[in-house]
Amino acid sequence: MSGNAIEVVGLTKHYGSFHALNGLDLTVEAGGVTGFLGPNGAGKTTTIRILLGLLHADGGTAQVLGGNPWTDAVELHKRLVYVPGDVALWPNLTGGEIIDVLGRLSGGLEKSRKTAMLERFQLDPRKKAKTYSKGNRQKVALVAALASRAELLILDEPTSGLDPIMEAEFQSCIREIKGEGRAVLLSSHIFSEVEKLADSVTIIRDGRSVESGTLEQLRHLTRTHVRAGFATNSDALAQVNGVYDYYDDKGEVTFSVDHDQLPNVLAAVAALSPTALVVNPPSLEEIFLSHYEDTMSPAQAAAVRGEMK
Repeated sequence: MSGNAIEVVGLTKHYGSFHALNGLDLTVEAGGVTGFLGPNGAGKTTTIRILLGLLHADGGTAQVLGGNPWTDAVELHKRLVYVPGDVALWPNLTGGEIIDVLGRLSGGLEKSRKTAMLERFQLDPRKKAKTYSKGNRQKVALVAALASRAELLILDEPTSGLDPIMEAEFQSCIREIKGEGRAVLLSSHIFSEVEKLADSVTIIRDGRSVESGTLEQLRHLTRTHVRAGFATNSDALAQVNGVYDYYDDKGEVTFSVDHDQLPNVLAAVAALSPTALVVNPPSLEEIFLSHYEDTMSPAQAAAVRGEMK
C-alpha cells in the first residue's frame, strides 16, 4: 500500500443547526500512526463514523484506502478494522467465538497470530462474554483487530479499561504494525500514549482541524519550560529576549522560553553558572490544552501556561 491511508479535506456534517464538522482536514499516512485529539463533542466520533461508512458527510471529501467510505464500505471493511472505546459483545458467545466472527469480517485470522495475541493480552477465550470485565471486553476487540492483517486500524480510545501492563503491550503491538507498513488512526485521551506512538498529530476543535503536524513541529509553536538553580542572583534572566513567566523562589528559578530563542537563553543561563538545570520541551498535553485556554477557568489556564508555582 502506498500514499495515504486516509485523506479528508473540508469535511462537513450538520445536524439541523448544529455543525458537528466544519471543514475538517485529516491525513493518515500509510505506515504511520496519526493521533487524533479533541475533547468530547469536538467531532472525533462523527469523523470516525464517516470514515467507517456509518454516516454520510454533507460536504468535503473523504477517502479511505483509496475508496469512498460511503459507497465502497463493504469492500473497505475487508481491509480495515475498528476498535471502539466501549465494546459491546454478544453475551452468550465466548471470547474466542467473538474473535473468530470479527476476524472473518476482514478475511479470517491466522491461528498462530490469534494465539499469540491471546497470550500477549492474557485473555481466556473460553469464557462467555457476559462474564468479562470492562478490560477483558476491550481485550476481545483488540485481539481481533491486532491479530488481523488489516491495512488500516481505526482505534477510538482502544485502551479504555486496560491496566498499565496491557497498555504497554498494546503500544508494543502498534509499533510492530507500523513497522509492517500498515496505518493507524489513534483517537485517545491518554496523551502519553499518543505521544509515544504517533508520527503526526491532528488536534480538532468545534469540528475543525486547529493544528496538524509531527510532535516536533507542534513543539515549535509552544514554549519550552526551564528550571534552574543559582547560588547568586539571576534576575537578569528576566530581561533576556524570549524569556517569559520568570519566577525566582529563593534561588530556584522557573521560566518559559520561545523555541527559537532557546540557544540564546541557555547561553545566558550558562553564563550565570547554574547549580542545576532542567529543560523540558512542551508535552503533547500542553500543546493540546493551549488551544482550549479560552474555555478554562483562570486557574486552569495559568496551570497550562506554567504559571502555577
